[in-house]
Amino acid sequence: MSLRICPYLMMNGNAREAIRFYEQALGAEVIGIQAYGDLPPNPNMPLPPEARDLVAHAMLKIGDTELMLSDCLPSHGQPWQSGSQVTLCITSPEPDRTRQVFEALQQGGQTICPLCEMPFSPLFGNVTDKFGVNITVVTDVPQGIML
Repeated sequence: MSLRICPYLMMNGNAREAIRFYEQALGAEVIGIQAYGDLPPNPNMPLPPEARDLVAHAMLKIGDTELMLSDCLPSHGQPWQSGSQVTLCITSPEPDRTRQVFEALQQGGQTICPLCEMPFSPLFGNVTDKFGVNITVVTDVPQGIML
């Protein structure tokens, strides 16, 4: 069961600007972009109207490397903080392996978002490990981790 690791940038409401910048500066190819307003509503965490167009998930391809981005949602417990905008994203094709990796990384760390189903993945979660590294763990879907 192989794992993939790619950088994941957490932006402060300017993910779309960053995407355009990386397209121009690095020749990035946009694989997909999904806004928070495109996600199914969560009655426990209503989305503020000003957040509807913010990027919930985007994937770029730069050469042979994938780069993921999203905008933080402070109203949902995702405050943006300088120095915390780079996250590692670990993907696995197997849900059991995703759970195993997530549980191992939680040891001595802090769960930010428990494993849950998302429109782009059957399992998705965020943790800050005991060294302060922000890590997203996700089960990849057959066509790739995209919307």
